[in-house]
Amino acid sequence: MAADTLTRPKTPSTVPVELRRRARRSTRPQMVLGSGPAAKVGAAIALVLMAALWLAPIAWALVTSLKTEPDAAAVGDGWIPAHGFTGSAYGKIFSQGNIPTWALNSFIVAAAVTVLTVTVSALAAYGFSRTLFRGRKVLFAATIASIMVPPQILIVPLFREMLSLNLVDTYAGMILPQVVAPPMVYILKKFFDAIPRELEEAARLDGASNARVFLSVVLPLSRPILSAVAIFVFIGAWNNFLWPFISTSKQYLMTLPVGLATVKDSYGLQYAQLAASGLLASIPLILVFMIFQRQMVKSVATTGLGGQ
Repeated sequence: MAADTLTRPKTPSTVPVELRRRARRSTRPQMVLGSGPAAKVGAAIALVLMAALWLAPIAWALVTSLKTEPDAAAVGDGWIPAHGFTGSAYGKIFSQGNIPTWALNSFIVAAAVTVLTVTVSALAAYGFSRTLFRGRKVLFAATIASIMVPPQILIVPLFREMLSLNLVDTYAGMILPQVVAPPMVYILKKFFDAIPRELEEAARLDGASNARVFLSVVLPLSRPILSAVAIFVFIGAWNNFLWPFISTSKQYLMTLPVGLATVKDSYGLQYAQLAASGLLASIPLILVFMIFQRQMVKSVATTGLGGQ
């Protein structure tokens, strides 16, 4: 009996306990700097220094935008201007430009580009991930290779195409060329590959079609990656200057970056107005980040976009 006890293999009930203990040990966070008070103080100082380095350019732009133009252009001028702070740069921008219309145009273009890009990228990625057809690998390789093509090379053919379709100086002309995003197709395809196929097979056994499986099974499971892609696309579309600048010349159709670039002064480059324009264009993105900060961090952490 004793020999049988010694040679008896471990029961299934004991294996999960050891696996759980091992998993806890492997997932326990490693304290690089230690866990003592000195380590905590050192980590806090390091974080404060990193935050200061990141916020310093923003603070300098804010201070510059509140200076007079002579103070902003003065060589060696410090943080405190000689003639005091003023909001004249912002007043000139609002008086010479149409900020509300430009901001509305930017929102319309960025929102439309985000919705269309996420839709097209998700459909293409799901097709590459689940559909077997002739030339699938070649087409996917061409999609990935297109990431290496600089967008500036496509400016002329895209403009000629929009011109032939009579879409210049239209919302469609600004939106459609920005819809194709090969990097997002690649990211979504890799995420769809990790979804268990058994879930889709179970849905098909219940009579669900391919479209139903995609809408009711795959997309709900892909909310983190879809949120991350949507946020990245929205930020990129909002900051895009080159294509909206080329595809439209009418002031009432300009986006915010393009419109602010047209606000000029007869005395040449105005540093205070330039800093104020940059800050005004970044305010919506700062609000988006503050509202969706937790979702962005969660999306990056759970979808492998953080290099994990």
